[in-house]
Amino acid sequence: MMDGQVPSGESRRSDPTFAVAFGGGGARGLAHIHVIEALDELGIRPVAIAGSSIGAIMGAGMAAGMTGRDVHHYAHSVLSRRAEVAARMWRARPGTFAEFMDGGLRVTQFNVERILGAFLPAQIPSNFEELEIPLQVTATDFFRHEQVVFQEGDLLSALAASAAIPAVFRPVRRDGRILIDGGIYNPVPFDLIEGLADITIGIDVVGVPTPHGKRTLNTLDLVFGSSQLMMQSIIALQLKTCRPTIFLRPPISRFRVLDFMKMEAVMVHTAPIKDDLKRAIEAAVLAHEKLELA
Repeated sequence: MMDGQVPSGESRRSDPTFAVAFGGGGARGLAHIHVIEALDELGIRPVAIAGSSIGAIMGAGMAAGMTGRDVHHYAHSVLSRRAEVAARMWRARPGTFAEFMDGGLRVTQFNVERILGAFLPAQIPSNFEELEIPLQVTATDFFRHEQVVFQEGDLLSALAASAAIPAVFRPVRRDGRILIDGGIYNPVPFDLIEGLADITIGIDVVGVPTPHGKRTLNTLDLVFGSSQLMMQSIIALQLKTCRPTIFLRPPISRFRVLDFMKMEAVMVHTAPIKDDLKRAIEAAVLAHEKLELA
């Protein structure tokens, strides 16, 4: 099955449908590009997409009609040049001194909405309703202690909320809520696509803490590493009650959440996920065909 379709002898009406959940993980989520490319190469267009954090951003690109090649080329054109990244970060600076001081001086917290506005490709529209594929984006309500799922209205603020990593980005205010990283409550939101397609796919790029050749751990190592452990425990619990047809983890633990400037290394190291996914899809389609014939 090289093109992702049911063999020609079968009825086209029996072609299985697909839905994808892209997980959060910061720069480790660049591995999602391989997933999108694999789906493109198999001729698969999902009927539904869900995403948390970087997974929401990648999912938005796919839902907007971008191919894996489009996403790969765009990310490379930005992240492979330090001058380009610096110029976009400069454009994302506070517009006024009052905005800079809003809520107090926060040297370590960037405005994620401004940063996304400077870095997102033009193909991603302003509203969910303009997307070609239905998209669900997760965020975490900090004070109501619950998950929030966006699927309509303003897309940028939803993506910003989903990607608002604590201690790195300021929380996002929307609809009277204070919102942070969607991965805090739902690192890989495959539960949101359950029942929406014949074959569901979940991609986990959270990773686990690794030594990185260090003898001692600094504060950020402990903060981000503890977050990884927490999110992996959430995923393990979810998998006991709601398991997608295909669940894959590319080898991304050697990379850190903010290693965006290491895109080439991430892409090389995680390349095997493309063939792994193709094999898993072929097996899932064959299993689906057997069920239909039973």
